[in-house]
Amino acid sequence: MAEKKIMFNDAMQQLEEIVRQLEQGDVPLEEALTLYQKGMELSKVCHDKLQNAEEQLVTMMKDGKETSVDIGKDGTPK
Repeated sequence: MAEKKIMFNDAMQQLEEIVRQLEQGDVPLEEALTLYQKGMELSKVCHDKLQNAEEQLVTMMKDGKETSVDIGKDGTPK
């Protein structure tokens, strides 16, 4: 899935825009379904990135020492 390459903040902004459009309620059914599907995909991307960040933090804390992790532009460790 190419969406994995999106930055967390960009995914959140897109997700917030989708939610705003759907909450307005004036989107045709077909478009609403497409937006909902895209929103679910973005939600999964955000969840996966947050879970990955949490795992990195837990690993660093378990090591009991300060560790630097080189993070790539897409938010994943290099």
